[in-house]
Amino acid sequence: MLQETFNWQSVSLIAGLSLWRFYFRMHPGSIKSPQVVEFLRALLRHLPGKLLVVWDGAPIHRSALVRDFVTAQGDRLLVERLPAYAPELNPVEYLWAHLKEHELGNLIVRQAHELGHHATRALRRMRRRPAIIRACWKQAELWL
Repeated sequence: MLQETFNWQSVSLIAGLSLWRFYFRMHPGSIKSPQVVEFLRALLRHLPGKLLVVWDGAPIHRSALVRDFVTAQGDRLLVERLPAYAPELNPVEYLWAHLKEHELGNLIVRQAHELGHHATRALRRMRRRPAIIRACWKQAELWL
């Protein structure tokens, strides 16, 4: 019998999809409001013009810190909320599903940082495949 200790280390991902590309960041542990603001700030730096963010009603998306940041951006950053309990409308959910089922399926790691390494490599590979991005939008059936 093989015994292993387990310590519930985790890595979390945050991502945003455009029609042609996706952007992501990885964080050790859980993603909190400061990481959401940091990600939005990075998107605003990389993407010219107005940015429309469509996301779910997660508490971190509704936090005062995130709300204040969004308000401070004026017309440059617009936010629309998906209906409650409708993950099928969120194209990022299909990105995560592809990552878990096709890119990282059957992966076994001993440490969270190993998972982070494999996930980053897989996401970079996925980013070079526009068909995956199109499929995420098609499955979400959002009108754009």
